[in-house]
Amino acid sequence: MAPSPSDGTGRSTPLWAAVAVALMAASALAGCAGPDQSGSPAARVSAWVSGAGGGSAVGALEVDSRNIDLALSRHDPAAAIKTVCALLSNDAHVAIGNLPTPDQQLTDDLNRAYEEAATAGDDCYRGSSGSTSLLRRSADERSRSMPLLAAALERVAAITGHTPSTSTTQPAPGNNDPFGN
Repeated sequence: MAPSPSDGTGRSTPLWAAVAVALMAASALAGCAGPDQSGSPAARVSAWVSGAGGGSAVGALEVDSRNIDLALSRHDPAAAIKTVCALLSNDAHVAIGNLPTPDQQLTDDLNRAYEEAATAGDDCYRGSSGSTSLLRRSADERSRSMPLLAAALERVAAITGHTPSTSTTQPAPGNNDPFGN
């Protein structure tokens, strides 16, 4: 017969009691699955979009990219360019932190887009003092990230039947619909 685990007082606890406690703990934890971990694929992805701000993350990266283009076209000072570049990189890293999604293809699409945007922000930041090669590389990376973001939004729409709102502003009070409906 195998020895019984100790309960910390030096007395033995029957093995069946230890197994029962472990099973009860596992059952309790299984009941804690979030809405993006249970239900249909559409329900799980919708819950992820809502909870992780998936649409607004895409919108933020699009706005950040346009702001970089604007700052460069106006020949803003290097400090101003660094600021918008850092914002792109930061927003991309925050978005990466919200992965994975409940759908592997969506996760892969977003990860590629977010990584490309983060690299673009980093290259832009390093090139903001006048390195045209780094700024050109950043522009290319930003150009590659935009269709990847669009493909991710299309994937969400294919799964849920709705395209998420990419608005970066807060919805009206009481409207928590991530699809802007």
